Amino acid sequence: MARVNPIERQMARFLRKPVTVRSAASIIVTSTALIVVASGLLMRVLDHKEYPNIFIGMWWAIQTVTTVGYGDVTPKNVAGRLVAAFVMLEAIALVAIVTAAITSTFVARAAHLQVAAEVEEEEKADALVQARFDDLSERLTRLETLLRERSGA
Repeated sequence: MARVNPIERQMARFLRKPVTVRSAASIIVTSTALIVVASGLLMRVLDHKEYPNIFIGMWWAIQTVTTVGYGDVTPKNVAGRLVAAFVMLEAIALVAIVTAAITSTFVARAAHLQVAAEVEEEEKADALVQARFDDLSERLTRLETLLRERSGA
C-alpha cells in the first residue's frame, strides 16, 4: 500500500471542504510570499549586476507584486524580464482573487440578509392567516352554539 504524502493529504482535505475566505487568504498570502522570495532569489541569480543581493531582488518583487513599481530596480536581461512577467501576472491574479474574495463575502452576506427578510415576511403573513383562521373558527363555534340553542328550544 502506497503512503500518502502530506501535500496530497492537504490537497485532498482542501478539495473536500468548501473554501473559506480565511483559507483562501492564507493560500494567497503563502503563495505570494513564496513567489516574492523565489523571484528575488531568481533575479539575483539571473541578473546579478542589477541585483547584487537577494534582498534587492525581493524588494523589486514586493514592488512588482503590490503593483507599486517604483522603477528604482528593473531587470535588464531577457531571463529577468521573463521572471518579471511571471511576477506581474501573479500580482494581477492576486489583486483579482482578493477582490473576488471580498466581493463574494459581501454578496453572501447580502443574500443571507435577503433570505432572512423574506422568511420574516412569510412568518408575518402566516401569522395573519392564522389569526384570520382563529377568528373564523371562533365565529363558527359561536354559530354552532347558537344553532344548537335554537334547535334545542
